[in-house]
Amino acid sequence: MPKKESSSKSYPMIPLRGLTVFPYMVIHFDVSRPQSVAALEKAMSDDQRVFLVTQRNAEDETPGKKDLFTVGVVARIKQVVNLPGDNLRILAEGEKRAVLKRTVRQAAFVRAEVSEVEDKADREDPAMEALVRLTMDTLGTYASVSMRVPPETLQSVEEMKEPGAMADVISANVLTRMEDRQAVLDALEAAERLEKLCAVLMRENELAAIERKIQERLREQVDKNQKDYYLREQIKAIQEELGDKDAGNVDDLRERLEKTPLSEEASEKVKKELDRIARMAPGMPEIAVSRTWAETVLDLPWGVETPDNMDLKHAREVLNEDHYAMDQVKERVIEFLAARAKKEKGAPGEAVKGPILCFVGPPGVGKTSIVKAIARAMGRKYVRMSLGGVRDEAEIRGHRKTYVGAMPGRIITGMKQAGSMNPLFLFDEIDKMTSDFRGDPASAMLEVLDGEQNDRFRDHYLEIAFDLSRVMFVTTANTVDTIPGPLKDRMEIIEVPSYTEEEKLQIAKRHLVPKQRREYGLKPGEVRIGDAVLKRLIENWTREAGVRQLERTIGRVMRKAVVEMTDEGTENVTVSAGRLEKYLGAPRYLREMPEKEPLCGVVNGLAYTAVGGETLTVECLGMPGTGQLILTGQLGDVMKESARAALSYVRAHGTAWGVRDGFYKDTDIHIHVPEGAVPKDGPSAGVTMVTAMMSALGGRKCRQDAAMTGEVTLRGRVLPIGGVKEKLLAAYRAGIRVILLPRENRKDLEEIPEHVRSSFDIRYADCVEDVLKAVLCGEDVK
Repeated sequence: MPKKESSSKSYPMIPLRGLTVFPYMVIHFDVSRPQSVAALEKAMSDDQRVFLVTQRNAEDETPGKKDLFTVGVVARIKQVVNLPGDNLRILAEGEKRAVLKRTVRQAAFVRAEVSEVEDKADREDPAMEALVRLTMDTLGTYASVSMRVPPETLQSVEEMKEPGAMADVISANVLTRMEDRQAVLDALEAAERLEKLCAVLMRENELAAIERKIQERLREQVDKNQKDYYLREQIKAIQEELGDKDAGNVDDLRERLEKTPLSEEASEKVKKELDRIARMAPGMPEIAVSRTWAETVLDLPWGVETPDNMDLKHAREVLNEDHYAMDQVKERVIEFLAARAKKEKGAPGEAVKGPILCFVGPPGVGKTSIVKAIARAMGRKYVRMSLGGVRDEAEIRGHRKTYVGAMPGRIITGMKQAGSMNPLFLFDEIDKMTSDFRGDPASAMLEVLDGEQNDRFRDHYLEIAFDLSRVMFVTTANTVDTIPGPLKDRMEIIEVPSYTEEEKLQIAKRHLVPKQRREYGLKPGEVRIGDAVLKRLIENWTREAGVRQLERTIGRVMRKAVVEMTDEGTENVTVSAGRLEKYLGAPRYLREMPEKEPLCGVVNGLAYTAVGGETLTVECLGMPGTGQLILTGQLGDVMKESARAALSYVRAHGTAWGVRDGFYKDTDIHIHVPEGAVPKDGPSAGVTMVTAMMSALGGRKCRQDAAMTGEVTLRGRVLPIGGVKEKLLAAYRAGIRVILLPRENRKDLEEIPEHVRSSFDIRYADCVEDVLKAVLCGEDVK
């Protein structure tokens, strides 16, 4: 039967937001808008009926007729409950469809004039019966695939006789989209209503089938990470039940891993290790080992770099501020920085693979401090690693993490400490490394200092490649003799020479005295030390190539002055020569001036030691015996060999210089180098020993204002030696006037300050005869 509209009736209206109500439907909803509350109160005072209609836009607070759907429901209010905040909760039951004709605004609410719809469909009609069966079949299919239809709903629908009511009940309990629910509600005839309901259910069945296929496909292609996630969550739940909540919890490390730009290899290994931790049973000791390893990898400065300051003017200012003299060293550093800046400008982003600088010089000359100045000038982080006494390869490469107490090597530890991928890394005292049964650390350093392979440096603890190519490596050493050849080949040697007394004086004035004043809280005028006093302090209380002992001595003077100021209540002290001896005691070193008169068998040599240059007196004495050669004075093997070579030359050529034939048969020769407690070695005393033997055995005096150095061969050739600057500085301090050098060392005089060089009469020798002619006098000694 077609639907029938009754005459117009008027009810208080309550607009609904996001909610559609059907006839035969019992529903709870809240009312809070004043207009709706007033309509509810009016309905409760009348016959408890209201008109419920859905808003088109849920955001409208005061909707008009055009903002509402046309078809709604006349419902009976069954219960009203007061809620906090002036809200009301209503239990209502839909009774009839109604078509909204117009709205009339009352004082506090809106009244709706509606036409109620009487729907009495004929179930006996074959077309209607077909629609009902189709609806039930479609509903059954939907219930089987979606699992959203409760069994009791199916049962109640099957028992219903009225087709229109059946459609309303199914729509109220099954449909979820508001558009679908309103479309069914708008259908005033039962047949139309059933057709729309079947269309919606068929569409939902198709979507459900597609969803099922997608789920099956996804179930087969579940990602391993998702599986692991579920497993980890289960393990976490088990651990919480066991009271071991934090065991194997690596969520914090996973968050750090996502934020850290690791290499592909490192990222993969860390992920595997974290997954392994998550699968471990609580309480296993391997958890701590694996977690420590992962934290160490994540703590490294992956992708973090400090910008380089390549301003050469700034670099010169920093170097000159911290260091006096050392002009050649400073210039070499500036050249290095300029070349590095040029290369970075030409190829931005590429690692600059330059030479490894090695500063070589005696202790206390400022090798370590100038490296600090380079780091400050470039704006790089500074890391220092002392290699003195290192004899275990694991110090460089670390231990395997499977060992108890394993840790990374000092290279990786230094990078972690620096916090950047491009620090300045100083290897201090690289010449002091030794090797034993634990390995050779010098060999391990080959990979670190080789720019062609240190971009994939592998620490035994990490077992992953780490990039060291952006690190600026600098080394220091006292001597290059003990540095292995392959390691030395990777470094560019820069000599850091000893200081002259004038340079020490300037360093003391500009740096050491102000530093010691600050050390003891003194103002500049409270303790004054003049140039003459400083010079005397340098000459008589220090003897070194550098200024370390000088700094300690100045500190001692400052402390004594502070004591005197406190005892006597004075505000300032001027350190005079008398006060200097009072503070420091008698002079420790007195400059031994050379003998004025020539002596027989006594020759002045020059030596280069680890603490700088020294004058070396060689004494030779011939006495009756059986031809023995006696050597004393703590001489090393090389120096002993030089003495034997010198004796062979004297035996072959001594007659030309007054040496008696056959002296070696009945004469013992004793060569002694004073200061016997100090070990001495090296080939540069060869000409000195030849000259001493010729003087002693030939009875000819030797000039004492001359000093010599050079290695001698059996043919009498004088070979070049090293440490020329240090040796000449020692001769300058000793008051030597004549210097004899191998001719090939002439090029080394450019390093000597002009005021030192001009104070000598420098003569060059190609052979021993040149030396003997220059220093042996013609007088005979009985």
